[in-house]
Amino acid sequence: MFEERKIQEIARQIRRDIVTMTQAAGSGHPGGSLSAADLLAALYFTDQFRCDPHNPGWDERDRFILSKGHTAPVIYSVLARRGFFPPEELLTLRRLGSRLQGHPKKDATPGLDCSSGSLGQGLSVANGMAFALRRRGSDARVYCLMGDGELQEGQVWEAAMFAPQHELDNVCAIVDYNNIQLDGEVSEIKDVYPLREKWEAFRWNVIEADGHNVREMYEAYQAARACKGKPTVILARCIKGKGVSYMENSAKWHGTAPNDEEYAQAMAELEVQA
Repeated sequence: MFEERKIQEIARQIRRDIVTMTQAAGSGHPGGSLSAADLLAALYFTDQFRCDPHNPGWDERDRFILSKGHTAPVIYSVLARRGFFPPEELLTLRRLGSRLQGHPKKDATPGLDCSSGSLGQGLSVANGMAFALRRRGSDARVYCLMGDGELQEGQVWEAAMFAPQHELDNVCAIVDYNNIQLDGEVSEIKDVYPLREKWEAFRWNVIEADGHNVREMYEAYQAARACKGKPTVILARCIKGKGVSYMENSAKWHGTAPNDEEYAQAMAELEVQA
């Protein structure tokens, strides 16, 4: 059952967590984390993603790869709110000895399926997992979230050739399509557009959706599951820094944590949205 208002509130809580975590750490990547809150809420908190927080290593679970590993705050919040570990632990982000480091470390954090950080590698990992799952007869699915700036990496397109050749319809790639990367606009730094035509040329099933509309994202995941014989990529149109006015569409907040005054403004805005 899909409860739209519940998923929207979960996404707002994820955003509050992201701002709080990065402010407490004094570092991190809030912009791209905020961008992905809705699309992950629509995946992890609905019937589209199969997992067991009490048994993170369950063989029949779906897998999720955060290829843009610098946005670790968003997956940490999702895992905490899904019950993999206590939400209070989120305040240990990037601290020495914490299970929640600046980039995901699989063996440290319950619920993670892959360590990540070096951009461009996630889809290759997802393909390998999906290929192995299919060989053993599992119907588990593999989801991989990438940034649009990350598509500048050549390895992404090598992986994009592999999945359709092997008819990996248990792979679903998600592109956080916000047109902002570390140094500015993706289209000005190294243009990767048009995305639909590129992915279609690589023989993928392409779905476009509003990445901040949880119902659209939920329906996109349903459509991806229904597609047989080829992998699916969801081009999720997003806004970098979504939900915090001064962070939206700004490359500054790719990797800058809010100070005390900025934190207070962000939290006030996120409370009003609730």
